[in-house]
Amino acid sequence: MGAGRLGAPMERHWGVAATSASSVREPAPGGPDGRRREPLRRRANSASAPAVGPSVLAEGVRRDRPGSYSGATSASRQRVESLRKKRPLFPWFGLDIGGTLVKLVYFEPKDITAEEEEEEVESLKSIRKYLTSNVAYGSTGIRDVHLELKDLTLCGRKGNLHFIRFPTHDMPAFIQMGRDKNFSSLHTVFCATGGGAYKFEQDFLTIGDLQLCKLDELDCLIKGILYIDSVGFNGRSQCYYFENPADSEKCQKLPFDLRNPYPLLLVNIGSGVSILAVYSKDNYKRVTGTSLGGGTFFGLCCLLTGCTTFEEALEMASRGDSTKVDKLVRDIYGGDYERFGLPGWAVASSFGNMMSKEKREAVSKEDLARATLITITNNIGSIARMCALNENINQVVFVGNFLRINTIAMRLLAYALDYWSKGQLKALFSEHEGYFGAVGALLELLKIP
Repeated sequence: MGAGRLGAPMERHWGVAATSASSVREPAPGGPDGRRREPLRRRANSASAPAVGPSVLAEGVRRDRPGSYSGATSASRQRVESLRKKRPLFPWFGLDIGGTLVKLVYFEPKDITAEEEEEEVESLKSIRKYLTSNVAYGSTGIRDVHLELKDLTLCGRKGNLHFIRFPTHDMPAFIQMGRDKNFSSLHTVFCATGGGAYKFEQDFLTIGDLQLCKLDELDCLIKGILYIDSVGFNGRSQCYYFENPADSEKCQKLPFDLRNPYPLLLVNIGSGVSILAVYSKDNYKRVTGTSLGGGTFFGLCCLLTGCTTFEEALEMASRGDSTKVDKLVRDIYGGDYERFGLPGWAVASSFGNMMSKEKREAVSKEDLARATLITITNNIGSIARMCALNENINQVVFVGNFLRINTIAMRLLAYALDYWSKGQLKALFSEHEGYFGAVGALLELLKIP
C-alpha cells in the first residue's frame, strides 16, 4: 500500500474547495472560546527599534500643535542624532531572491519633514512614487496591497511597509530598472537573502553598480517571522489556524495567540521545503527538507495540464477530483484497513489509478491538477508530522509562497496533522507567509536584532 501504510498521506473527499482564503468564514476577533486574541508582543529589547519621545517627529522636529513646528529640545535632538547615525539612508529595502519568486519589502516613510522633502534628490522621490502609486509593475510584478503594514515604526521613523513579488526569471529587468532609476546614487549595498543573492550577485554589480550583502536565508526567515508576529497585522493577529478544516460548511479561519512560540517546528514551503526546529530566537536547527515542494507542484501541473501560472494551476485543482487519479485504501481493501486504523478514504498510492488505460482516459486536467496538489501536500504533511514527533514539538507553523491563495493545501495540512496525531499537533499559518525572508533582510539592513 506504500504511503497509505505509513499513515500520513490522504485527502478526505470534501468536494470542491475554493483557492482563496475568502471561502472560509472570518470570525469576530477572538478565539473559539470567545476570548479576544491579542497580537503577540515580545519583550521590548527583542525586535523593537529604539523609541523616540512622542513629541519628537522625524529628524528632530517637534510638533507643538497641528500644522506648527518648533526646534527639538536638546535631549531629544541628541537622541534623534544618535538614531540618525545608526540607520542607513533611504530607501530601505529587503530582498529575498528565491528559486521561483523574488520577494521585496519596502519601507515608505510617512513622517518626512518639509526640510527633508526639500533636500530629497529626485531619484529617491521617483522610486517612492513608483513603488507606492502602482499595484502592478510590468506584466508580472505585484504589490500585495492587502498585506501592507500601516503606521509601523522602524529605527525611529514612522511609515508603511509594502510587500512586492515578481518571478525570479524577471530579475534582469529588475536590475535594469534599478540602473534606470539610478539606485546606485542612493545605495551601494542591497541586503539580500535566498539562493539568488549568490546567483545574481555579479549582475547587480556589473549592470546596476550595486553590491549585494548576502544573508543566510534561514536566519532571515526566523528573524522576519518573529518581528512580523511581534508587531501584528494592523491590529489583528498574524498567526491563524483552521477549525473543522475537513468540513467546507463549518470550516473557520481563527486567530491564534502565539504568545509562547517555543519550541515550534517551522516548515518553509517554497520551490523546495526546509523544516526547522526553533527553540529560541537564536537557537534553531534545520531538521530536514524535501525537494518536492511548490516548484514541483507547479512544474508537474505545467507538464500535465498545460497551465502557465501558479494561479491557473490552483484554479484547475479547485475544480478537480483527486480520487479519480489516486488509488485509495478502499480501492484495495473494499473499505477501511481496520487493523492499522487506516480509513478507506486515505490515499494508498498517489496517481495509482493512472496505471489503468481506461481510468487515464476518464480523468480531466482538473483532476490531474488536484491530485498533484494533494500528492505534494500529503508528502510535506507526512514529513512535518514525523519531524514534530521526533523533536517532541506540538506547534507546527507552515510558511512560504506555496501557501499563497492555497486554501486547499492549508486545510489539508491542518486536517492531516490533527487526524493522524489524534489532536496532539496543530497546524498554524501566517498572513505574510512568503515574505519573512525579505523582512529579515530589511531588519539586517537596519541592524535591528
